[in-house]
Amino acid sequence: MNAIKNLLLVIEIVSGVLLIAAILLQSSKSEGMGAIGGQSRSFKLPTNDMEAGLKKITYVFTAVFFGSAVILGLYF
Repeated sequence: MNAIKNLLLVIEIVSGVLLIAAILLQSSKSEGMGAIGGQSRSFKLPTNDMEAGLKKITYVFTAVFFGSAVILGLYF
């Protein structure tokens, strides 16, 4: 039982770090303060395959992270 708990903790830590990295690698979707002065873009650039893949990876890491957190919270 202790080995399973340790394995889940390792999975949660690794998936958390990978989730942070995946989020930081994504491109910004907003203009921030530039939208106030009218300097924002009036069109949306098409997303390429790398951004779509990175978004899917982010969803997977999110599911693994929250899944391990729920299991650890309920059973340990």
